[in-house]
Formats: sequence, structure tokens, C-alpha cells
Amino acid sequence: MSESPAIAVRGLTKRFGARTVVDHVDLTVQPGRICGFLGPNGSGKTTTLRMICGLLIPDEGEGEVLGLDLRTKRRAIKHQIGYMTQKFGLFSDLSIAENLEFIARVYRLDNRKARVDAALERLGLASRATQLAGKLSGGWKQRLALAAAVLHEPKILLLDEPTAGVDPQARREFWDQIHALARDGMTVLVSTHYMDEAERCHEIAYIAYGVMLARGTTDEVIAASGLHALRGEGPGADRIAAEVEARPGVDMAAAFGTSLHVCGSDPAALRRAVAPWAERIAFEPAAPTLEDVFIHLMRTATDNSVVEAA
Repeated sequence: MSESPAIAVRGLTKRFGARTVVDHVDLTVQPGRICGFLGPNGSGKTTTLRMICGLLIPDEGEGEVLGLDLRTKRRAIKHQIGYMTQKFGLFSDLSIAENLEFIARVYRLDNRKARVDAALERLGLASRATQLAGKLSGGWKQRLALAAAVLHEPKILLLDEPTAGVDPQARREFWDQIHALARDGMTVLVSTHYMDEAERCHEIAYIAYGVMLARGTTDEVIAASGLHALRGEGPGADRIAAEVEARPGVDMAAAFGTSLHVCGSDPAALRRAVAPWAERIAFEPAAPTLEDVFIHLMRTATDNSVVEAA
């Protein structure tokens, strides 16, 4: 018998006044999987996370989190979820170890010292245990926040744009930790704007202005988009992006170094679009990227962030 999903929500809907922030979203995530949650700002990613972890009550919809009813078992769900918010929310005037000790007391954990020591070692924080949290760089604050989020050994970890503003090395180390947690069976739902991070997820979900537009592995989402791409190499290829993008059949054109990446839904139309430059620039088929899909979906989605007065 197959294992039950860690998250299985159907028709999840949330409104604030006249605006529908999350519009009948379905989402299923299996245990031990890392699901990337993508979408433009204001598209309902954070609201969806907060409904899943029990902080917000849906206006419509139903579902189960860890087999528990999303509406009637919110307290039980909260105890089994770790939630790392966008903004660092720990105490700046306490040390790393003191912050973790405080979190351990909040959750009424047994063997608090052993748990804190283990968390410090696991996330490479032991050498800085006495340093004040307020004096940490962005990357170290991120490690501390992650340690606090998983200290009570939750079964699900929700991460809301956790690596915003940290350097590439810190991001890579963070993702190594996330994959280690997933290998141990933890389910992770992470919202991000970084395409390289999305590609490190087992699967992705794209939401735009409250509506789920794409779901699956990275390869599945790219294939389902129907997009095609060309790569142009030659003198000045990187300088004609605006002209090419204005041509019929081109959804987007962008310079990558000295080359040009052109994308659209109709391969024949793409060829016609770049024909005026074909004598000096060689255009060859290329693979569409997740970023191409992201921009394509964002441009075709209806922005409901402004509600007109009746």
C-alpha cells in the first residue's frame, strides 16, 4: 500500500475583503519530498503556507496535513510543522545557544541541552554558540532560523523565501541541509524566486495571483509549457534583445553574456522573427529554461492585486 501524502489540500481558498488571494488551490506532496513553490510577489504563496500550517483558516476548501483534517485539527498540525518565515524572528540580544534553549522550552522538549547541542553541531553553529544573534551575518542568521524551525523534529518544514539576501555559498550550504532533512523523511515546502533553487527541488508548483498554473517536476513543467527556444551567437547578438522581442512570435528575448536567448510557442514563428539577423548571427535550437516558463506564465496570468471599486 502506498504511503499517504504528507500534504493533500483541495480547493484551498482565502479572501481578504473583495480580493481572492488564494483561489481553489490543489496541492499534494508526498513524505520526504521537497516541493518548490514559485510565483510573483503577491500571488498567495505565503497565505497558502499559513493555511497549511494552521495559522490561517481557509474560506473554502478542505484537506489533510499528516493525515489530520486541515480545519478541525489545526493545533495538532502546528505541533508537527516547522515554519521559517521571510524575516528573522529570533531574539537579537540572545546568543545562538540561548535562542535555541528558549525554543526548546517553548515546545516543552525533554533533554533540552542534548537537543540544542545536537542542533548546533548539525548546522555548524557550535563554534558560534555564544555569539549574539543580532551580530550574525545573513547566512548565519539563516542557519540559526533553520535550527530553531527543526529543533522539535517536525515532520513538515515550511520555508518562506528562506535564502533572500544571503550569498551563494550560504545558499548552497542551506540547500545541502534541506536535502539532508528530506533524506531523513522530512517533507519540505519552500517558496523561492531563485530558479537554481527551484531546480534543486524534487518538484515545483507555480502559483500566479492565487491560481495554480503549473505542477510537476522541472522537466515536466518545462515540457508542458509548450515553449521553444533559440540561441543566437555572433557579432552583437547580445545587443538586439529588445528588437527581437518586439517581433511577432517572440515571447521573450534576453542576452546571456555575448549570446542571445529567444523563446516562444511556435518554432516556425521564432525562425521568421530572427531571420533579419541570420546572416551575421547563427541561431540554433536550445532548451527552454525554467526561468522562461516562469516569465511566460507570469505574463499570461491575470493580476488581481488591484480590485476596482464597484
